[in-house]
Amino acid sequence: MTQQQPVAVLGGGSFGTAVANLLAENGHQVRQWMRDPDQAEAIRTNRENPRYLKGIKILEAVTPVTDLLATLQGSELIFVALPSSALRSVLAPHAQLLAGKMLVSLTKGIEAQTFKLMSEILTDIAPQSRIGVLSGPNLAREIAEHALTATVVASEDEALCQCVQKALHGRTFRVYASADRFGVELGGALKNVYAIIAGMAVALGMGENTKSMLITRALAEMTRFAVSQGANPMTFLGLAGVGDLIVTCSSPKSRNYQVGFALGEGLSLEEAVSRLGEVAEGVNTLKVLKVKAQELGVYMPLVAGLHAILFEGRTLNQVIELLMRGEPKTDVDFISISGFN
Repeated sequence: MTQQQPVAVLGGGSFGTAVANLLAENGHQVRQWMRDPDQAEAIRTNRENPRYLKGIKILEAVTPVTDLLATLQGSELIFVALPSSALRSVLAPHAQLLAGKMLVSLTKGIEAQTFKLMSEILTDIAPQSRIGVLSGPNLAREIAEHALTATVVASEDEALCQCVQKALHGRTFRVYASADRFGVELGGALKNVYAIIAGMAVALGMGENTKSMLITRALAEMTRFAVSQGANPMTFLGLAGVGDLIVTCSSPKSRNYQVGFALGEGLSLEEAVSRLGEVAEGVNTLKVLKVKAQELGVYMPLVAGLHAILFEGRTLNQVIELLMRGEPKTDVDFISISGFN
């Protein structure tokens, strides 16, 4: 990638827009592709993304575009911020253009039909491309407002990691690297489920001890599942695991937390998602994760409980009561208890 060549960002949502601005601040020309020509025109005219990041100035170096073919042809570094449900259908028709290019997924989700993560879909579509993921405690509005933030770029391709670090690293945005692409990406996808539970707990007035218990047991649960799939448990002690889980389960700015909070206020799932106005990946992830955990025999009581709340008519109080009645096990699954007295 040369300094003169534009960097592409695919997607007109809040996180894609925030990343596009970061790249522009670091001196890159950015082509931000979006499907909606009205949205692109609004950004060109007003230098603001009114649908997703109202009040944030979009820098002049960010050019909103609607020609996907030209965008892919003109860039070697491409950040993919498409909804999980759309990623395959948008990029598959242009697979031949992606060979050898660096594709970095910003999307935290799982494909419903295949249980594949976004980087695995990118591998399916473009096996000759160079693939990485970006994940961490990264609320889009805070990034756009220059709150001090850190993230993780993960890939087996060390040169790709270094390229992304150079492109994004700035005075308010720190980029760490990891070789555990699968663990980093799975952490980013799974935490969305638990943010819904956390939002519900807050809306229902549950105590700080309860919220802490939910977050901590969520970390144990998602790590247990990830390790069963081959991830490194230590990855979940970093930004893409506990870091992302804390912010997503604690902040009213989190989309999945907002959905959970609305549910706790008494709204239906459809009403909660409609009020949000953006994709809440946790709802889609929950459905496929519940099935996969049962298939693999992985113990995930919070996932089963939230599924029961959203789709089986249970309440959060009932789920927590069942959790409290469960058999106590070790606090951390991956620490030996052989030396305990």
